Amino acid sequence: MSRHMSLRAALFCAAALLAGASFAQVKYPQGTVTMVTHSSPGGGSDVFVRELVRHLGPLMGVTFVVENRPGGSGAKAVAKVATSPPDGATFYVTTPTYIQTTLLSKLEFGYDSLDPLVTLFRDPEILYTRVQSPFKTLADAVTYAKQTGKGKWGTANPTSLERIALEKLNKVSGAKAAVVSHEGGGDMMINVLNGSLDMGVGEVQEILPQLQAGKVKVLGVLEERRLEQYPDVPTAKEQGFDVVVTKFRGIAGPKNLPTAVVQAWEQAVQKVLAQPDYQKIYRQDNLIPAYKGQAESREFTRAFAKEVAASLRDLGVIK
Repeated sequence: MSRHMSLRAALFCAAALLAGASFAQVKYPQGTVTMVTHSSPGGGSDVFVRELVRHLGPLMGVTFVVENRPGGSGAKAVAKVATSPPDGATFYVTTPTYIQTTLLSKLEFGYDSLDPLVTLFRDPEILYTRVQSPFKTLADAVTYAKQTGKGKWGTANPTSLERIALEKLNKVSGAKAAVVSHEGGGDMMINVLNGSLDMGVGEVQEILPQLQAGKVKVLGVLEERRLEQYPDVPTAKEQGFDVVVTKFRGIAGPKNLPTAVVQAWEQAVQKVLAQPDYQKIYRQDNLIPAYKGQAESREFTRAFAKEVAASLRDLGVIK
């Protein structure tokens, strides 16, 4: 009996060792992780993810690589991640763009081809122009567009949340400004600075270098409240235009990500959001922490898609 029990114990230990070895093989994170963004270099998502992984890399023990895949309003970037193995090595940097692109186009790989992993921030949208512009407020720019019919407003890409915001602004104000799309915020900034555009729309972090250099000025905020960093800049609603935008920033991956990968990201993101060094950066960029784990992010994405679809129908873009 003793020998039998010893054999069973030995077999149990061997099985435990094998299980431990197996777990070690799938331990996460490891190696290099690629973060794919639809943004061109210098655009909002590009700036956001590069700053994030600079702090996240040491915390997770990972070498992060940012891959810019502009084109197709996010379609190329989404396809890249959707067709990647669900091993935790490739992720997509999410914004509302990948939802809008899906709703407006017949794509092989849409937002529902990916699985939301974590949501990190709300990212307030602002309207800005070059310092030499005669416009001091958003109302000035809208009045010019209405009176002359020559208004030109810039947005990052054809299916972005910003594009919807500017079309709403046209609708509620009665202006008929041309909304000019670009492949990224960096491209749009060039046209704002050279005067080809009367104003552009984007995030604070996207325009911060030009703002600090005194080359652009903020005309209005597309939030319910004024931004803490810019208390003197009124919201669009305060200036008579009922346009409010909710932009989020998060991470999604291929479907069927292992539980170990999900848990590693959820834990690491919560830790990095609490780091004083990173807090200083994202507060300066006016990013508002809005952490959601995978379960909440999935539900949030579904609800957001319904809301965007309703907005597009209201604008007559889709039926």
